[in-house]
Amino acid sequence: MNDLNLVQLLFFILPAVITGGVAFYFFKTYTDNENKKRLHQLRLENQKTSLPLRLQAFERMTLFLERISLGKLLIRIKPEDFSKEEYEQLLILNIEQEFEHNLAQQIYFSNECWNFIRTSKNATIAIIRKTAAKKEIETASNLREVILTNLMEQTAPTEAALDYIKKEVKSFI
Repeated sequence: MNDLNLVQLLFFILPAVITGGVAFYFFKTYTDNENKKRLHQLRLENQKTSLPLRLQAFERMTLFLERISLGKLLIRIKPEDFSKEEYEQLLILNIEQEFEHNLAQQIYFSNECWNFIRTSKNATIAIIRKTAAKKEIETASNLREVILTNLMEQTAPTEAALDYIKKEVKSFI
């Protein structure tokens, strides 16, 4: 009799356990879907505010790269009464100040894109230093002329970074 009561008890409990398991499964699925919808809505709202900020960062870094482009930098900063060494330092200082002014923008860029920007800045500085190190260049005006002449023969390092920025902007617009 005891075994019979146990079997009957199992027959009564089994449907309740199955019903409870199915209810739990559907409830969990429903709450997971609701959480996914809520997260998706939050992402959309965040994107509405972050997209303009991100685009502004890309605009600022594009302006930075344009400003440190050797052709524009040398036209903007004239050699005047500087020695070759002073002019070299002035150009490099100008590039470094521009970079430091825009340093916070890196949070909006992928690591690869930011590396392109940094490499472009460093390559531009390297061109200035390498050209200034030549012994045949004696004056600031001469340094400026040689850099501009060499620029006609090769592409500026900033061009690669600008191309990469354009590609990255296209990828998320």
